[in-house]
Amino acid sequence: MRVLLVEDDPEMMAMVLQVLVRAGFTVDCAADGREALKRALSQTYSLVILDLMIPLVDGLAVCSELRARRRNMPILMMTARDSVTDRVAGLDTGADDYLPKPFDVREFVARVHALLRRDKVLKSRRLYVCGLAIDTRRREVAFDGRPLPLTKLEYGILETLAGQVGRTVPRETLLELIWRDQEPGSNKLEVAVRSLRRKLETIGLGKLVQTVYGYGYTIRDEQGLPAQ
Repeated sequence: MRVLLVEDDPEMMAMVLQVLVRAGFTVDCAADGREALKRALSQTYSLVILDLMIPLVDGLAVCSELRARRRNMPILMMTARDSVTDRVAGLDTGADDYLPKPFDVREFVARVHALLRRDKVLKSRRLYVCGLAIDTRRREVAFDGRPLPLTKLEYGILETLAGQVGRTVPRETLLELIWRDQEPGSNKLEVAVRSLRRKLETIGLGKLVQTVYGYGYTIRDEQGLPAQ
């Protein structure tokens, strides 16, 4: 498994690198946030180990950008700052776990393996939103046990939004779904969202996907609350 280690302290980087290599991981290193984003957006990693206080782009901004671009690898955030506010900020930006420095090496390795195990389970998961069952492995959607046929793009939009229920997903993130397979058009995303809404309307969920004007889209229930 390949891991990205982002740490600007040379001694800490050397220590963590040694621990990871001994545990059997292939490790790439970055000493600042700009290099971390460059690597994480161009390669596939099983895990990112991210220090909070790094130069150029801090750890919170790196984490937020990766999540906005739908990079869903586990992120373990490390920092010498251990206030509740710091931990909450890290988790709110999309980190999966938070480890204060200094830490015990055994605990560090245990947390790494725990995150990787959880990620393996989540990749074969089903998402449930307002009666919709979204099989992320088969890329299929059903409502009350009946299939809901969607195009590849409609499915991609629905899965992306359902994976971040209650959060607004930037328009640029959803546009990447179009750019992967075809030439981008000025209104292809809007057309796909309208088509998805029409199909959801046939099962009584026409207002499930809502527009956040000037930013993107979100999934909320009929009362405007995050869908459960």
